[in-house]
Amino acid sequence: MKAHEPQAISWLLAVISLPGEQGTLRMRVWRILKALGAAVLRDGVYLLPDRAGLKEVLQTQMLEADAEAALTLLTVLPSQGEEADASFVQMFNRSENYAPVIAGAVALLDRLPDENESDARKGLRQLQRSLEAVVATDYFPGPSKAEAERAVAVVAATYNRKFSPGEPEAVASPIPRLSPKEYQGRQWATREKVWVDRVASAWLIRRFIDPKARFLWMKNPLDCPKNALGFDFDGAAFTHVEERVTFQVLMASFGLEGDPGLDRLGNLVHYLDVGGVPVAEAAGFETILQGIRSGSKEDDGFLSEVSIVLDHLHAAYSRKKTAD
Repeated sequence: MKAHEPQAISWLLAVISLPGEQGTLRMRVWRILKALGAAVLRDGVYLLPDRAGLKEVLQTQMLEADAEAALTLLTVLPSQGEEADASFVQMFNRSENYAPVIAGAVALLDRLPDENESDARKGLRQLQRSLEAVVATDYFPGPSKAEAERAVAVVAATYNRKFSPGEPEAVASPIPRLSPKEYQGRQWATREKVWVDRVASAWLIRRFIDPKARFLWMKNPLDCPKNALGFDFDGAAFTHVEERVTFQVLMASFGLEGDPGLDRLGNLVHYLDVGGVPVAEAAGFETILQGIRSGSKEDDGFLSEVSIVLDHLHAAYSRKKTAD
């Protein structure tokens, strides 16, 4: 077996037998199993590695199938020995799935010099979503995953250099806890033509940290006044730290973590800014930003319009979490 493969693997074996007339249910179950990346041993017999969460999802589907008078079986299959396990692992080889992602990255990289920002952003987001979809069911990742991630990272870096110069590099440092009382009526500065992380951070500052904040939108971060609080650029007082984007760093700095609405907004901003765990509302939110940007050329106006959307999102996220 390869070095990245575990020496002993347990498996989930699902057997689903649906009556011939249950075509709709058959298709629904097949789509769910396909989305989970299940391997097909034979008609109606599916295999998955025994991973956290997968068994629960399959059990839910078994219950639904049972309600339709189906014959079902879900069992944990212990390791079948090194040779058999290796043959099972090969059934989950995603190299062919990564190939279109890598090819798409190469094609987008070639187009970037001539693309406008909107089209380039759409292309990059689609590329990132395609990569995430493959990674989600790559239970035994190999070199193809790393190659695809590098290819997408190169595209993202090239996009940032062209359309978002000055995008900060994450640093590794502790995040000190600060008191909002000491940050009132201040001038805050960031790069002009604000987008997801910067506009959300400005909203967070004015909404939860410094209600009388004044914002300076800079062409060059090197021009940041000494008495201004910089955010979302290299060397700023508040910028990317390890896995956190600036919005999340501000939350951590001022003790705002634990607010369910802000936590979920942080996940949304993180995904749209640097990728990661997909968020269902991301595409819609980004489309709204594009619409507002097309009618608001100045950053002050853009912030005012987007703040209304973020207020509503925060309220909705807070209510939904409470209801859950």
